[in-house]
Amino acid sequence: MRIVHNLSKDKLASLSLIIAVAIILVGICAPVFAPHDPNEVNMKLRYAGPSWEYLLGNDHLGRSVLSRLIYGIRPSMLWVLVALGISVGIGSVAGFIAGYFKGKADTVIMRLCDVMLSFPGYVMTLAVVGILGAGLTNIMIAFVVMKWAWFARVIRTSVMQYSEMDYVKFAQACGISHFKIITKHIIPVTLSDIAVIASGSMCSMILQISGLSFLGLGIQAPNAEWGMMLNEARGVMFTRPELMLAPGLAIVIVVSAFNFLADGLQVALDPQLRTSSKKLRTNEVEKSTYEYAGG
Repeated sequence: MRIVHNLSKDKLASLSLIIAVAIILVGICAPVFAPHDPNEVNMKLRYAGPSWEYLLGNDHLGRSVLSRLIYGIRPSMLWVLVALGISVGIGSVAGFIAGYFKGKADTVIMRLCDVMLSFPGYVMTLAVVGILGAGLTNIMIAFVVMKWAWFARVIRTSVMQYSEMDYVKFAQACGISHFKIITKHIIPVTLSDIAVIASGSMCSMILQISGLSFLGLGIQAPNAEWGMMLNEARGVMFTRPELMLAPGLAIVIVVSAFNFLADGLQVALDPQLRTSSKKLRTNEVEKSTYEYAGG
């Protein structure tokens, strides 16, 4: 409740949360909101301009751009959320084991994470997609393979910090089981940290799946996806720029919303960050005023 209260004070973060939730709901209920079948081809409407029936016009096959934009939420956001959830789940289990039990378990898990993190993220994703082939399922596998180690390392650091608290050591001294200590004392205080890093990672995963689809390595036709819509419209980007504008704006809005939400969550978890940023801005303004006055 404290986090929700602090988050509500940040208007930009609250707006970002509303936008993200609204877009996710539209994607889940895509058949309800989409005015037309996203894969319905009508060559008579090829490159037709916006109209009351087709608010965003039609693409090179006469398909409704608005309908494809709405259905594109599913691979661009919903399936990314699924991959993110699996990655966070695997990383959390590994991070909790390494951070709480330490010792040999920590050494083995962290060495495995070091191996996974030694490869650049995009290179690893391209390698997995190149081996398994293009497609949504293979991209999701690539995301899980690429992200879990990073989550494990970050969560391990947070768990190690909280496992050294006096109340945790007292619980251990009382003979309480490790499972009960983890579930009742450590997981609740680390959930907020996990939420922050997960919301921040959401942005990079959305950009990656859109980039792979733009390159032809992601979602395959005729399925709708924002990156693929950009790829299909690049041939007429100078004569029909609005075909690239719609999916491009969608990507920018979603990524910005999750970025601002991650920043808002971080400030909500540590209100001192808000005070520090305000003091920094105040000092900068005072310094600028002093210099301008010739001081």
